[in-house]
Amino acid sequence: MEDPEGGAKPQFDGASAAGRKDGKKSRRRKGKRGGQSRNAAHPASHELSGNAGQSARPMEDAAGNPARKRKRRRRGGQGAAQDGSLQAHAMEQTQAASSAARAEGDSTPNRRNRRKHRGKRGLQGRPLTTAKPSPPQQERRAEETVQRAEPREAQTSANAGRRGRQDGHAHSGYQGDRQAGEHAWPDELYAALDLGTNNCRLLIAQPTRPGQFRVVDAFSRIVRLGEGLAASGRLSDEAMERAVDALRICASKLRNREIRRMRLIATEACRQAVNGEEFLARVVAETGLALEIIDRETEARLAVSGCSSLVGRETRSVVLFDIGGGSSEIAVIRIGDNRYSRLANHITHWTSLPVGVVTLSERHGGRDVTPEAFEGMVREVGGMLEGFDCPEIEVAQTGDFHLIGTSGTVTTLAGVHLDLPRYDRRKVDGIWLSDDEVSAMQAKLLSWNFESRAANPCIGPDRADLVLAGCAILEAIRRRWPSPRMRVADRGLREGLLTDMMADDGVWRRNRNRRGQRAR
Repeated sequence: MEDPEGGAKPQFDGASAAGRKDGKKSRRRKGKRGGQSRNAAHPASHELSGNAGQSARPMEDAAGNPARKRKRRRRGGQGAAQDGSLQAHAMEQTQAASSAARAEGDSTPNRRNRRKHRGKRGLQGRPLTTAKPSPPQQERRAEETVQRAEPREAQTSANAGRRGRQDGHAHSGYQGDRQAGEHAWPDELYAALDLGTNNCRLLIAQPTRPGQFRVVDAFSRIVRLGEGLAASGRLSDEAMERAVDALRICASKLRNREIRRMRLIATEACRQAVNGEEFLARVVAETGLALEIIDRETEARLAVSGCSSLVGRETRSVVLFDIGGGSSEIAVIRIGDNRYSRLANHITHWTSLPVGVVTLSERHGGRDVTPEAFEGMVREVGGMLEGFDCPEIEVAQTGDFHLIGTSGTVTTLAGVHLDLPRYDRRKVDGIWLSDDEVSAMQAKLLSWNFESRAANPCIGPDRADLVLAGCAILEAIRRRWPSPRMRVADRGLREGLLTDMMADDGVWRRNRNRRGQRAR
């Protein structure tokens, strides 16, 4: 029978060195009493009172010569530990107490003590020291730490909230971001820029798992390029200057990285303005960025591509809307039994309303909005929707149909609903809101004055005069397509651009092949 800490277990109660051969001495320290060994006065005694765990030691060796006494090492004064460190002395006391417990027929404390200290000492009772990693291991660990820290920098920028859209903070946290650095290839960076009526946005991303990407850098700022456009038909000098300043920052970010492929687009403001082409020529001259003006159908398809991961497999029909600054795109999506890899291929009907939060608020006033003025905005948008020729959506069972909103309006509603102290994209993107919750949030915003809306951290002063116009467009859509729930998407054209470019280049297919080759 083996004792896991001390070798052979003694055949009688107590500890003994009688079974040792060749005159080997016990590891246990002798204690003096009157200048001689404690066991010398009682050589045959195995009494445990006062000497728990002490065993009789032979006073002569095999030749009959007196055994040489062990010298005691002293550290400091009389009470210092002898023949070892204080830690070894504490170990001996623990072993002595364990032997006493076995002598009384109760071995439970001993087993419990062994379990307690099993991870702290080796078989001989010595503490185990933690092995220091070799230099190569330290280097590998340092590299792993850097890889884990990279997405944190993007997330830190994302936490700057909605106000970061003016200050140029990054927005992160997409589905691919949570797989930061996993299956990503540093030589494949993609960039997407969207210059809208109200915002200038940039994303630089890296493909990871199929259908996903990790945001490397991002920029967003409210420029209000379409300010005054509805009245004059032209882009104002002040608005163009704000946009060019933002585009200079985007150009600097793009120059500092090796971009495999990029696509830079302009939407409604440049489509409508008579000096839109002239403005884009100025952008090329001052920033080096060549932007293309896309049509409304392309804009609707890109919005659907950017939100495809938020449409579940059980969904059969979706109405996706993007409330912009100068226009609002609406796409009706019907999914049968066979779902395409690109959700945009399931669009059956789409429309682009020539109204957005900037144009609607300028016509009706966005600073002081009464319930009557709000209802007037809803009726105007509803009249536009009446001209949209789209068959009614049939809902067979719960979960077959829902709305998806991708715009600053719906993300603001979600932030207010969650009562966030600061806008956080990770908590908003993908959240579900019931029909009653949306109605309650709209009523709350309508009850606030301009100052109250501006003081809310999820709205801010730059959106305080636009948010109710957006709510009016949303209300008109909800009345046309009643739905028990709506999903919020803090994503849109940039994500659609990135997804389409990566799919066209087959990067996810190539990455899958590389992983297979690396595994072999």
